[in-house]
Amino acid sequence: MRSAARLLATVGLGACAFSSGLLGPQVAQAAENGAGFYLLGARGPLAGLLAPPGTYVQNDTYFYFGELGGNRQLPVGGQVVADVEVKLIADFVTGLWVLPEEVLGGNLGFSAILPFGGPKVDATASLGGLSRSVEDSIFTIGDPVIGASLGWQEGDFHWSTNLAVNVPIGDYQKGEIANLSFNRWAADLTFAGTWFNPETGIDLSGAAGFTFNGENPATDYRTGTEFHAEWALSKQFTPAFSAGIVGYFYQQVTGDSGPGARLGDFKGRVAALGGTVGYNFKMGETPVSLRLKVFQEFAAKNRAEGTAGLVTVSFPIGTPPKPVE
Repeated sequence: MRSAARLLATVGLGACAFSSGLLGPQVAQAAENGAGFYLLGARGPLAGLLAPPGTYVQNDTYFYFGELGGNRQLPVGGQVVADVEVKLIADFVTGLWVLPEEVLGGNLGFSAILPFGGPKVDATASLGGLSRSVEDSIFTIGDPVIGASLGWQEGDFHWSTNLAVNVPIGDYQKGEIANLSFNRWAADLTFAGTWFNPETGIDLSGAAGFTFNGENPATDYRTGTEFHAEWALSKQFTPAFSAGIVGYFYQQVTGDSGPGARLGDFKGRVAALGGTVGYNFKMGETPVSLRLKVFQEFAAKNRAEGTAGLVTVSFPIGTPPKPVE
């Protein structure tokens, strides 16, 4: 993967280390609890590029502020609620190990993600024909996610196939409207690609995938299959600084089911546009990448609409891989 190594020397090692994606916390959006486990906006510039062999760490701090007004309803924690307001700050710590051997002509990486944090949710719940205000918040550990990525490159083109599995062993509070854990098995398959020209600094990246969900045994609710797509257009102005525009789109393609699906198939949809800036630097001899992405959502259906953002820091552990000439 010679051109990948040269590219890392130009844009910073941590900038492209992670392609397995993140899980999304349960903020009232679509499906059960209004949320899919794939974190929209997690991929951006260099989405299709998998880092060379080595071990890497990434920390993503995610924030979301959204609401669903107009007396529109959501199924949350086994309840049906309306007039939802959500504030969320959560942290996702990811480890990635890329094997030194080539697999199917590319690089194979394995990842694990551990989330912690949680939302604060205000809503109106209906009980026996009466409405009452409810409020819930939590700070806890969510479901871990394990993943695998297989990446290739040819010239300025880089592409990868990524699998992530949500393991439902996190702290789940039955009957509560604020949770970080999903309490269900889920798998996501995403394909990502990047065209990056080191001479011009132009990066055009995109990713698209599907999430397949199991049933939450606590609520007898099975979320339908979800489609998601992300894109980014950015420019590397200097080896240290880049900036660009980003966006995502989400559409639930099959309906929810099970005895707990009291609102029917409840298919959700949302789109978002935003901006990103990246900065690469060194701490001693360790290259570090810092990136901010901010999104404004619109065209939401059956989910909250709001502002989302990610602050990402990533770096290699041990001796960083050196470019191969």
